Amino acid sequence: MAEFLLALFAFLILHSIPAIPAIRERLILVLGRAAYFSLYSLVSVLVLGWVFYAALNVDYIPLWEPSAWQAWVTLLTAPVGVFMVLAGLFSANPLSVSIRQGQRPGAVVSATRHPVLWGFAIWAFGHVVANGDLRSLILFGGFALFALGSIPMMEKRARRRLGEQWQRQSEKTSIIPFAALFTGRTALTGDAPLAVAAGVTAALTFWLLAGGHAALFYADPLVLATAF
Repeated sequence: MAEFLLALFAFLILHSIPAIPAIRERLILVLGRAAYFSLYSLVSVLVLGWVFYAALNVDYIPLWEPSAWQAWVTLLTAPVGVFMVLAGLFSANPLSVSIRQGQRPGAVVSATRHPVLWGFAIWAFGHVVANGDLRSLILFGGFALFALGSIPMMEKRARRRLGEQWQRQSEKTSIIPFAALFTGRTALTGDAPLAVAAGVTAALTFWLLAGGHAALFYADPLVLATAF
């Protein structure tokens, strides 16, 4: 459990760096923007792998009985979460997390101005429901709380950075997913980042359900969904 908590702490600290402008901008200045994002992505993947490796070595302590509907929650929410994360990262978004520069937000921002954070939270929540044990609650619950807890910080940072432009850029989107669409403040559109994110999500989902998830995490979602 100690290694698992240490790995999770390292992951959370690592993902706090982009929210600290002084550290982030200093690293970009020293490394260059492309090198910074490439190195940061590589380290993030490695640390995330460490987190899952450590979690798989923690004793299983059940908290509730598993059932098929819980697995279906994950099957439905996980692809949505992955799609939102990818679409958010691939789209320019001065209001929140993105790997692309640009003042004109991508189409996904019409759904929510924090697609990466909401997508990560949705993905994590879906895994909390399907995994009724202590380590999964700590792992995925921690991910979800970290993602949603970062939203107020992102809001404050964007307001400070954009100044007078913040009101103009934020009025056609919302924090709560689809709130701006339902209230008529914006219209649903499409663009290339959305299409790419949809394609990558579909391919990744197919691979995971075809055996990738079982190979990596020793659990087959389709078997769990039909086992009870």
